[in-house]
Amino acid sequence: MRDIIIEIWSTARRNKLRTTLTGFAVAWGIFMLIVLLGAGNGLINANLKQSDRFLSSSMVVYGGWTSKAYQGLKEGRDIRLHERDMEITSTEFAENVDDVGANYATSATISHGQQYISPIICGVYPNHIQINKVQMLNGRFINEIDLKNSRKVLVLSNKQAKELKCRIGDFVNVGNFAFKVVGIYKENENGRADVFGSYSAIKRIYGAKTDDAGRIEFTFHGLPTEEANEAFERDYRHRLNAEHQAHPDDEDAVWLWNRFTQNLQMEKGIGIIRTALWIVGLFTLLSGIVGVSNIMLITVKERTHEFGIRKAIGAKPWGILKLIIIESVIITTFFGYIGMVLGVAANEYMDATLGHETIDTGLFKATMFLDPTVGLDVCFEATMVMILAGTLAGLIPAFKASRILPIEALRAD
Repeated sequence: MRDIIIEIWSTARRNKLRTTLTGFAVAWGIFMLIVLLGAGNGLINANLKQSDRFLSSSMVVYGGWTSKAYQGLKEGRDIRLHERDMEITSTEFAENVDDVGANYATSATISHGQQYISPIICGVYPNHIQINKVQMLNGRFINEIDLKNSRKVLVLSNKQAKELKCRIGDFVNVGNFAFKVVGIYKENENGRADVFGSYSAIKRIYGAKTDDAGRIEFTFHGLPTEEANEAFERDYRHRLNAEHQAHPDDEDAVWLWNRFTQNLQMEKGIGIIRTALWIVGLFTLLSGIVGVSNIMLITVKERTHEFGIRKAIGAKPWGILKLIIIESVIITTFFGYIGMVLGVAANEYMDATLGHETIDTGLFKATMFLDPTVGLDVCFEATMVMILAGTLAGLIPAFKASRILPIEALRAD
């Protein structure tokens, strides 16, 4: 084996250009496959992280503006959801709706000693923590007793508590009212940090003069397919539109954010992206295989004269066949490993640069590129495919060369 390796090394040194082209074809194919899959995974992981911030079996309902004239009323009317809409949701759609809540948002200045902040304060129901996956660090979230008794309590983010220099149990001033801090939650790095209070207290203080209920939030069950969700949305929208004298088919009067159908659509999109990436990657890998095959064909043809001499002095066909196969395996393995290492390094570079960039949409900050990596199993499988392809590419001409008669081989140019 040692003699064979020395001979292969000697042959590679005599044919630097041929060896370099073969190695480049192998390394480039694997490098591009790993980089393409890594970049695709970066985009997919970023989208998955954004969708994972909310409970999939939940909906949020917003008031909009009518886009169609109806019953003598012009289009463009501002539709505001009322507490009557919450009652309709919980009673008339109880077959699918589990827990109904609302979110009434307002802006206010919160102060503690000399420190102050001016965030959005959201009066919410206890189910908000489940629907929006709020992660508590200390204390508790808004509960049913807070809601029932209109308690003046607040839940701050960790950064807001640090900025105000307050802890659990401290009282802070919200305008002219004193609120007790009962909880601190982990602020989402890619989201907007709101302050949470009980819906009844915030609504009584800031929305007593209006019937606006804010936006409705609820969890649901029994809607396993996209068709079932679309049917529910259609019936639900028709009912709320009727409550606000809007056209039954006016989709702009009431907006529905269905996290379940959003996730279904995202999964479909991710599946298409994965398939496209694999197709492009495999074609890239195939181009490397074709390059290796062509070069191996040329290699065997160039060495036909050499093989004739070997057979003339007693070399067996298997010896020639083994030499070409081992040479093909060693070259593809060596350069395949180089392509794999460079591909992994390129993915790590993308993660260190693009992976830490966020886009501010105004409402929240979104990471567009996250963890652009490829599993080691994929890297090794791609390398093995290239090695196998290179071996097969060298096997066919090698078998032909091993069976050629010495006199014919010696006559070859």
